[in-house]
Formats: sequence, structure tokens, C-alpha cells
Amino acid sequence: MEEAPEQRYVGERDLTSWPTAVGAGLVHLAGRLRQRLTPQAVLLVVLAVGLVLAAGLTALAGAVYDAVTEDDGVAALDRPLLDAVVGLRTPTLDTVVTGFSALGGPVGMPVLAGVVAVGLAAAWRQWTPVLLVAATAAGSLALTVVGKAAVGRVRPPLADAVPPYEVSASFPSGHTLNAIALAGIVAYLVVRRQRTKRGRTATVLAAALFALLMGVSRVYLGHHWLTDVLVAWALGLAWLTVVVTAHRLLLTLRAARHATPDPAPSDPARSDPAPPPTPD
Repeated sequence: MEEAPEQRYVGERDLTSWPTAVGAGLVHLAGRLRQRLTPQAVLLVVLAVGLVLAAGLTALAGAVYDAVTEDDGVAALDRPLLDAVVGLRTPTLDTVVTGFSALGGPVGMPVLAGVVAVGLAAAWRQWTPVLLVAATAAGSLALTVVGKAAVGRVRPPLADAVPPYEVSASFPSGHTLNAIALAGIVAYLVVRRQRTKRGRTATVLAAALFALLMGVSRVYLGHHWLTDVLVAWALGLAWLTVVVTAHRLLLTLRAARHATPDPAPSDPARSDPAPPPTPD
């Protein structure tokens, strides 16, 4: 289903305008691909390339992590913070934070984002929310799997954690990565429909606060080290940028197609009749 023209804008910002050299280069490459592919296929190509780059960034982050830990980085940064949050715990707060953290889990986050996406798709009568949320969730999961497999970091000791315990690798925090990527794409979808700056600001702040608190909750519960969360925020933001950029390129290609004038008719039957001959 085609995007309505007004959905190209966030406030007065035209999402199909690319003032930077990098943006103009992306539009040029997308235009070249468009000569051979449909706009939707171009979107998939951009997402695939972006996912490969983001996976490379994940592996690089793992290498940086290894370099830091060789210099006792965990003892200098992660351990003191974990010791501090352990002293802040209470039974009531533990229950509240555990419930909130479950929203970002492998079940809670997809269900929450899926319900929101389907609701927006039904209200707006278009598939864009479902497609973008699904692409974001798939990429977020892939980056989490790559990071955990590449680094294999051990979680904080169970003695310092709040049950229920988790046994998968610690780096990066999947809850945090999912939270910032999925909350971010939902915010992107919503702000394109909001007409007031106050509403758009509130939406962005709510998404950012959700992602921030999700990361904090993972450290508070002793399920992740701080550096797991910091890297997850960075990776989630990077993947969100890829998805938003891909969608903006799709909007740009559609806008260019609608702006292209129809070719002149070539059918002789549809041509204007020739003027009558002038008498001698």
C-alpha cells in the first residue's frame, strides 16, 4: 500500500530530502538499483547490506571488549557498579524491575511490538508498521546472536543476580538492544503522524526512556554487566538508523516515481490530428 504524501514529513522535515553528500550518494545508489529492481526490493537490499555492516560492527565491538578486559576493564568499571546496585535492592523493587525487564525479553518484546504494529497497521490501513517492525526485530535478533556467539562473555555471578536466572552469553544485552531498536522504530512510525511538536517530542522521549530503563534494569538485576548494556545501546541505535534510512530511501524512490511526468503518447491513433492542408 502506498504511503500518503503527508507521511513523507516529520513536522516540516521532508524525509525524502537528503542535504548531505552521504545522503545524496545513497539516493544515487538507490536510483541505480531502482533501474533493475522494484522499490520494495531496493528496501530489502539496503536492509541486507546494513545488517551485514551492523554485524561487522558487532564483531568489532567484541574485539574492543576483549582488548578492554585484558587491561582489567571489568574490574575497573563493571564490578564496582554491580556492587553498588546490589546494595540498592529491596524485595518490592526487585519484583517491579523484574516485571519491567520481562517486557524486553525474547517473548515480551516481540509480542508488545507486534501488538503495537498490528494496531497501527489496522488504524492506518497499510502494512508499513508491520513490515518495519518485523525487519527491525529480525535484525535485532541477528545482531544479538552474532554478538553472543562471537564473544561468549559470562554473565555476572548468580550470587549477585535476582532470579529467574539466565544462562546465555552476556554480551551484548539482547533485552536492551531489542528495546532501543523496536521502541525507536515505533516512535519513528508514530511521529510521522503527529502534527504537534510537543507530541513528537513526547513520543521520542518515551521511547528513549523505555530503552534507557531497560538497560538499567538489566544491570540492577545482575543479569548483565554495564558494558553489555552500553554496547547494546550503540548497536540498537545503529540498526535503527539502518532501518529508518532504508525506509526513507523507499519514500524517496516513490516520490521520484510520482514526480516523473508521463511520456508523450507514441500511438498514432492517440496523436492529435494533423491540421488540414492549406489551399494553394
